[in-house]
Amino acid sequence: MAKKHVVPAEIREDAGKGASRRLRKTGKLPAILYGGDKDPVSLTLDHDFMVHATAEESFYSSVLEIKVGDGRKQKVVLRDLQRHPFKTRLIHADFQRIDDKQVLRLSVPLHYLNEEKSPAGQEGGVVISHLYTEVEIAALPSDLPEYIEVDLADFEPGDSIMLSDLKLPDGVTIPALEVSEDNDTAMVSAQYIRASQGTGELAAEADAALAEAEDMDAEDEAAEVESEEEAEGEEGEQEDAGEE
Repeated sequence: MAKKHVVPAEIREDAGKGASRRLRKTGKLPAILYGGDKDPVSLTLDHDFMVHATAEESFYSSVLEIKVGDGRKQKVVLRDLQRHPFKTRLIHADFQRIDDKQVLRLSVPLHYLNEEKSPAGQEGGVVISHLYTEVEIAALPSDLPEYIEVDLADFEPGDSIMLSDLKLPDGVTIPALEVSEDNDTAMVSAQYIRASQGTGELAAEADAALAEAEDMDAEDEAAEVESEEEAEGEEGEQEDAGEE
């Protein structure tokens, strides 16, 4: 289960842009709590607390607990966090209430392990590309993982790990795959680069094919130039004949 974070908050009655602007000037962060069968509630959070809390990766994929001054608590997940475009400041936060008995859909990070120790990682001329850094999952709040591990210990050059290959904890599914098998896609791949930048039989074959293609292009270009010269020569002869 993912780590639980406690977020201290206060309920606020005033709303609107002006009220939010005044809060930010005092070092506070406006937020909203919504979802479930209850009305939305406006909240006030401590800005510096949220800056430190959101620096942790797990904050975005964990069950959080909003705790107000009178002792009331509410389990939530962070749904949106607005940041200032160029200052290290947060602008607004959105939290959604959750129910322990209802399946939750949330994006969690992928942690790639043992990459440097893998055959692909130790092979010269091979690039391992992380095509995705997170994946959307579905699970009950009690089964929600903080992240999904992707073990690359046996990763070979030319290999790829698909979405369907991910090893999921019990109670966790991937909604995209339940919709259609066509949504299965590569999460990480290991590909040879050109032989001039590394080594490897596949890379050499790729370079040979590239060189052959370049030779063919050069031959086509030479033939095209020759045809143009012949056409120009014929055109010149026709002009000379016309003048005579």
